[in-house]
Amino acid sequence: MQSVHIMSAYDEELKFLSKRIAAMGGHAERMVEQAVAALVNADHGLAQKVIQDDLVLDEGQREIDDRAIVIIARRQPMATDLREIVGAIRISADIERVGDLGKNVAKRVASVDGRQPNSLFRGLEALANLALTQLKEVLDVYASRSVDRIGFVRDRDDQIDAMYTSLFRELLTYMMEDPRNITPCTHLLFCAKNIERIGDHATNIAETIYYIVTGDQMPADRPKSDKTDKVVLPGMAPVK
Repeated sequence: MQSVHIMSAYDEELKFLSKRIAAMGGHAERMVEQAVAALVNADHGLAQKVIQDDLVLDEGQREIDDRAIVIIARRQPMATDLREIVGAIRISADIERVGDLGKNVAKRVASVDGRQPNSLFRGLEALANLALTQLKEVLDVYASRSVDRIGFVRDRDDQIDAMYTSLFRELLTYMMEDPRNITPCTHLLFCAKNIERIGDHATNIAETIYYIVTGDQMPADRPKSDKTDKVVLPGMAPVK
């Protein structure tokens, strides 16, 4: 009877980690959505809300780290259970970083004057939608442990990289056409890079999930598709 009670308590401890990851993931998604909305609509109040909301993810990561250490010390897990706990630590770190990236976008709202062409903001929105879709799908895989669905992640990351490269080129063009665009477009470039990085963290999460479920690492054979170092515009010297 005592053994049954111990196993039940252990299962609850593992479930707590999974539930906390799910809550953190949902919070990070909302932060990024609101940060982009604040940027597009020049909503400074919403931007400040996003910046403050980052504290929730910081607390969540600390809680998962503390709980995981206690579980490891108390239960001395092995095999799948140990991968589950270590994986939760890694995934919470990636989600916390996604929140940081959303906060970084929100911080630049005050530096963008809103006079840029609508196409630039539409491009940022499209990039954010693609990155957030990838993150949501990865978190769904974490909840279901359906690793057979993980193949989409790398394909989606390629799409994010391609869209980011296109937006990078467009922003550089506006900067070259009018020096007054340099400062706001530079801030938009940083915003675009922050959003692109969300896709990289989603890919990290997918690789961790694969390791949790299978005990193997995903093959590291996919080159990055970010081509911004190869972008050359008229009057620019190519990067060597």
